[in-house]
Amino acid sequence: MWKEKYNEKLRTLEDAILSLPKNVSVVVSMAAAEAQGFLKSVHQFKDHFEKIKIITCLDTGYYDFFMGKEYEDTFQLHTWFFSDPTRAYRYDHGMKNLDFIPNNLHMAGMDKAMAEKEEGNTLVFWGTATPMQERSGYFNLGISNVYEKDMAENADIVVMEVNEKMPFVHGDTEWHIDNVDMIVESSWDIPEIPIAEPKEEERRIAEHIADLIPDGATLQIGIGGIPNAVAKLLEHKKDLGIHTEMLTESMIDLFEKGVITNMRKTLWRGKFIIAFALGTKRMYDFIDNNQGVFELRGRYVNDPYVVAQNDNMVSLNTAISVDLTGQVVSEAIGTKQYSGTGGQLDTHRGAIMSKNGKGIIALRSTAKRGSVSTIVPMLEQGSPVTIPRQDLDYVVTEWGIAHLRGRSAGERAKKLIAIAHPDFRKELEKEAMRLGLI
Repeated sequence: MWKEKYNEKLRTLEDAILSLPKNVSVVVSMAAAEAQGFLKSVHQFKDHFEKIKIITCLDTGYYDFFMGKEYEDTFQLHTWFFSDPTRAYRYDHGMKNLDFIPNNLHMAGMDKAMAEKEEGNTLVFWGTATPMQERSGYFNLGISNVYEKDMAENADIVVMEVNEKMPFVHGDTEWHIDNVDMIVESSWDIPEIPIAEPKEEERRIAEHIADLIPDGATLQIGIGGIPNAVAKLLEHKKDLGIHTEMLTESMIDLFEKGVITNMRKTLWRGKFIIAFALGTKRMYDFIDNNQGVFELRGRYVNDPYVVAQNDNMVSLNTAISVDLTGQVVSEAIGTKQYSGTGGQLDTHRGAIMSKNGKGIIALRSTAKRGSVSTIVPMLEQGSPVTIPRQDLDYVVTEWGIAHLRGRSAGERAKKLIAIAHPDFRKELEKEAMRLGLI
């Protein structure tokens, strides 16, 4: 029965693309789950479209539709999070048809669906999935459910790009063939990212952070050298748990060493709770049909009021700069978008609302090979604030820890200057006095 429906809805990639309206908005799955068959081919059908908006997040590939100026008038790219390809697209190639979507991760999908509806646009969800289970008619959404299921439920047209290499991930990840309009089959390797090896400064930062994490804590840890360094220093901890938007390689290491057990979590005891996975084949093999890993919607996983229900919640994220009153910039350099808000504010707020929780922002004290301080008197003009100063809890550099929650502006300035690089402390003190902070 379900196989017959499958065959009725099965299309070639070309037929599926040419079945889309001439004016359309297409949202694809996130990061390593992005629909490569569609993204690699859609530029070939430029003449079919009058205007096509493609909505992505954390692109992993360089695709012709956004790298060639001949496509600029037809294609728009909207993204929730800049990555190497989109930064190259905007800043190296000077493309004008790329737009950033400000968001908090837990509302990204619903907010964008609402906006597209209000604009009167036809919304297509072009997702990726495992092969259908013939006995039940269900596909599995694989390694990302940040916004995917929300978008599918709100789309006018649902296309599933089936890839036999997509891991099967337990959780709120099922999608039935009755709710699919078209199916295409496409085989591609799941993108991998290298493991970032921590530098000396990052190892020193990690030493401070490790002291802030108690046994039994539930963690949200981001990606990069600092989080990887922290993980290496947590091997003596006991009964840690995971409630995180992104599963990282370091979490698997700690699980295999018996450090992460998930048995002292308040919510979903015994389970890794994630919204997406991005890493190496080892990670994808780990989560494939692993009943200890639950992938739930980003709207749930990153809801600050859900995060806060985990006692002893610790959220660890990184930043680009922090001003002397505690405003955190994590996604841009002035007006130049570099990454995105993602779930940083979501998990930070959830952690500080948690019983005995901690929100930690970590950064190296300098940038540009030590020539500039990342702790600054005032933010560069046009900088978007990722975490407002009233939310900031802990700031950690290689020079120490500044606990800012509840402190006055003057107290914050003094604590932040104390963990700035020594080469910049006198100038920061001078500027703090000029600004009337101390």
